[in-house]
Amino acid sequence: AEPIRVLVTGAAGQIAYSLLYSIAKGDVFGKEQPLILVLLDITPMMTVLEGVVMELQDCALPLLREVISTDKEEVAFKDLDIAILVGSMPRREGMERKDLLKANVKIFKSQGAALDKYAKKTVKVVVVGNPANTNCLIASKSAPSIPKENFSCLTRLDHNRAKSQIALKLGVTANDVKNVIIWGNHSSTQYPDVNHAKVNVKGKEVGVYEAIKDDSWLKGDFILTVQQRGAAVIKARKLSSAMSAAKAICDHVRDIWFGTPAGEFVSMGVISDGNSYGVPEDLLYSFPVVIKDKTWKFVEGLPINDFSREKMDLTAKELTEEKETAVEFLSSA
Repeated sequence: AEPIRVLVTGAAGQIAYSLLYSIAKGDVFGKEQPLILVLLDITPMMTVLEGVVMELQDCALPLLREVISTDKEEVAFKDLDIAILVGSMPRREGMERKDLLKANVKIFKSQGAALDKYAKKTVKVVVVGNPANTNCLIASKSAPSIPKENFSCLTRLDHNRAKSQIALKLGVTANDVKNVIIWGNHSSTQYPDVNHAKVNVKGKEVGVYEAIKDDSWLKGDFILTVQQRGAAVIKARKLSSAMSAAKAICDHVRDIWFGTPAGEFVSMGVISDGNSYGVPEDLLYSFPVVIKDKTWKFVEGLPINDFSREKMDLTAKELTEEKETAVEFLSSA
């Protein structure tokens, strides 16, 4: 097989350190697919990145044909099959969300333009760097020649967190839980929804509400735990989620590449155009999707109760405000 070109940005950082080995050893694109890994980071991180390259070489991985490390967009974005945009401006202490948006608009406008100019038109772009939804929207708007549907942002970590909370509560494995949904923004307004989720208990598939029999937990602590899990990890580890984020990126990209299992859907931030859930158009919003032939489709026709509606609207409102702020910065960036 011909090698595929995979870009990881922020490649000297924490998440990439957990991610690169999994990609390079075949966990994402399969054990037959050779790879060229392209690693992009900012100039001050190039020495660190050289160390990462050495380690990848020292892993002696059969699928890894070449590792390219660079601080230049024209090198990094050339002929890409997949771009995983992990690098972003992190939120510093005392920083308003608005300042964060402004700094990131600049980065993702530039990377979107580089995708437009240098990458394949079939490239799949996954945005991880926060605020992921809005960063992804800006990248997409800055790459008009690449279909909007090719851009997605990571809410799989939240999806996995929701699955594991249900599994822990019931004493089953995370694999026994399917079809949880993350609606909306990858922020504390996201809505983890288990109204349509199923769990395998002693060989029988039942609804999560039926299995747990504790509505107040499902509508209260469960949602809060998933929404605030990132902050809880930072508090405990003094660093943000890296291992779990890397695993979620692998899950997300593997599903784009190979499709979702029959009867299962996953959560992904995608363009909201043409959705049937009353979410405004032109937002990068997390929906339940199924994927086949590298193409995602909304899961249609799920009944939405009043509790869910309110939560879905709240996160849409936050995303609309973020978009307006970002688009303002975009015209001046």
